[in-house]
Amino acid sequence: MPALDDVDERIIRVLRGDGRISNADLAAEVGLSPSACLRRLRQLERSGVIRGYTALVSRAGPDDKLVVITQITLDRQTEEFLNRFEAAARRCPEVSDCYLMTGLADYILKIEVKNAADYERLHKEVLSRLPGVARIQSSFAIRTVVSGRPAGM
Repeated sequence: MPALDDVDERIIRVLRGDGRISNADLAAEVGLSPSACLRRLRQLERSGVIRGYTALVSRAGPDDKLVVITQITLDRQTEEFLNRFEAAARRCPEVSDCYLMTGLADYILKIEVKNAADYERLHKEVLSRLPGVARIQSSFAIRTVVSGRPAGM
């Protein structure tokens, strides 16, 4: 990844707060002309610094999902085991986030399911069968306090 200067960092900070900001408003916010701002933005996208844009969706209501934070410990931490586990986790639609960790667990997964019975099915049929899994520890979220907030805000 390329080194980022102060202007790139400002562009990223503004976009993290409002990913739908117009280029003209973004340019004014970071102190560039619209054409220079767009050029920098496109370079950040091409280089992979900005990987994409997303919408944060409120989960309030009858379709509310149960959030489960699951710690996974593998039998081994070899590159092969890590790669196999990660590939399988990417194929699991209930896994919204997956982090390789330091500490006691090898991975932490954020899982969204309909209810406890749905999680039980996922645990039995999917998680316990993921490559190399030695231990699964899960915690159920009571409610969301902070979600989707850009870092530093």
